[in-house]
Amino acid sequence: MTTPASTCRACGAAVTGKFCNQCGTAAAPGGCGACGAPMTPGARFCHRCGSPAVAASGRQERTAWFIAGAAVVLAVAVVAYLAGRGTGPQVPAMANAGNASGRSSAPPPDISSMSPRERFDRLFDRVLRAAEAQSADTVTMFAPMALSAYGQLDQVDQDARYHAAMIHLVVGEMAQSKAKADTILAENPKHLFGFIIRGEVAEQENDTAALKKAYADFLAAFDAETKAARQEYREHQPVLDDFRNRALANAQ
Repeated sequence: MTTPASTCRACGAAVTGKFCNQCGTAAAPGGCGACGAPMTPGARFCHRCGSPAVAASGRQERTAWFIAGAAVVLAVAVVAYLAGRGTGPQVPAMANAGNASGRSSAPPPDISSMSPRERFDRLFDRVLRAAEAQSADTVTMFAPMALSAYGQLDQVDQDARYHAAMIHLVVGEMAQSKAKADTILAENPKHLFGFIIRGEVAEQENDTAALKKAYADFLAAFDAETKAARQEYREHQPVLDDFRNRALANAQ
């Protein structure tokens, strides 16, 4: 028996599996927050009980507030990360969302041909660029997709954990972000990414004591860790330099 194709609620492409091959959005429709009945994508009211579909808009509004605050805290770190990736030609954004015109005549990329790590890295870049631009709509669309791609990784390294933590931070999921830092430091108690995550979360939460400790721990581990010449450090050198400068300024 052939399952009829459904339409992706994000980009409108035909969907035959669990995820859209064009943009990666999960194919399962959302449910009513009142009665739990499945709802047609884009529906404003539940077909069973008539309740308004407010969950998504409420979540988007909360995300917008978190993005506005996180963008201020992460502005330098995000710019440092993107600068470290180079200034060469930009790859088209996932599903061409969030581009300058909002529309594109070019077909969206087919992520079904990418490896799980390529999908995650692609979506992570998209979320950070959207956060830098304070585009709540784009972050709301791509952050869950990026975290879903993270959950599908066959192998998770410290670099992937750091990326996932930053996505959690951008959408205001502080506990999840701190949990990634805890996992990083449980595997390597001196890994600089763990201290960076804790510091960014502490700054977002206005936790002066936690921020001061993150800075101190980072500086105490910096020399020995940088001598280890880890690949993830080389790829994020601007981020490390920025956090170190902030830590040194705080120590004065």
